[in-house]
Amino acid sequence: MKITPLQKRFLFNQDPRLGKAYLRFEQLIEELSKRDIPQAIITSVNQHIDAINTFSGTDNLFRKEIRKRQSTILRMVDKELNLVPRNHYRRAWLVIGMTAFGLPLGLVFGAGLGNMALITIVLPIGMILGIVIGSIIDKKVMQEGKQLNIEIN
Repeated sequence: MKITPLQKRFLFNQDPRLGKAYLRFEQLIEELSKRDIPQAIITSVNQHIDAINTFSGTDNLFRKEIRKRQSTILRMVDKELNLVPRNHYRRAWLVIGMTAFGLPLGLVFGAGLGNMALITIVLPIGMILGIVIGSIIDKKVMQEGKQLNIEIN
């Protein structure tokens, strides 16, 4: 069984955000079509595509529906097949670096030196550390072939 293709819609001249969301979803489907995916996941993806193909509503609701279905598919593919989009871990570790490294170190230095403004200096250091760790993990995932050739914003 193959993944059902998206029906072409030409309503994107009115709302460029809808066009971008639709193209990203289409790229995700194309990328998944290139992979060897178990039948159960293909069935689930096809259900989401059918919901998008049969959706009739405003452009704003359609864009929200696309994003909702896309994130559901990405979570399922990540959980079941360990496939992630490009820079997935870099984005995740950016936040982790700021909260797990930058904030505590900033508080320690700020309290120790009596200047709480040091939080603003150390917080970006934690962010950079998180980006570096995430990029290393992304590179490892790419070498293992478990990275989708798309980038989701």
